[in-house]
Amino acid sequence: MRIAPLALLLPLLAATPAHALLHITRDHGGYVDEYKAKYKRIRETGERVVIDGICNSACTMVFGIVPMNKICVTPRASLGFHQAYYDKAFTFGIKVTSTEGTADLMSYYPDTVKDWIRRNGGLTTEMKKIKNGTDLWRIVDPCPEEW
Repeated sequence: MRIAPLALLLPLLAATPAHALLHITRDHGGYVDEYKAKYKRIRETGERVVIDGICNSACTMVFGIVPMNKICVTPRASLGFHQAYYDKAFTFGIKVTSTEGTADLMSYYPDTVKDWIRRNGGLTTEMKKIKNGTDLWRIVDPCPEEW
């Protein structure tokens, strides 16, 4: 009986783990605890993260939870940082900053992120953005061209 060469490869392909990928294109952030849990799962599964657009607020915690060698940015990447604040639903729509929450957020960032934040006046209530270029590449590597 003859077995086609492709039939011999199928079991090998089925046994090879798929490399999962989180592709961030438009993430404006949210609850810090939800992002901590999300990125912890990604770190544990070994997923790669491609930032290919907006990654603001709690989204940026990826840099402190997922290993940096698993994260890359495309030319469309943009990062936004600001102070943590309480859910406006509990503060009658007023943005009330949280010193404790901001300190917690900063504790997750690697030194490269902390240095950029310090060089740009620290975290404030206003969004501070890093767009593609040298400042961004000091923090995270550009993605290979195939992404």
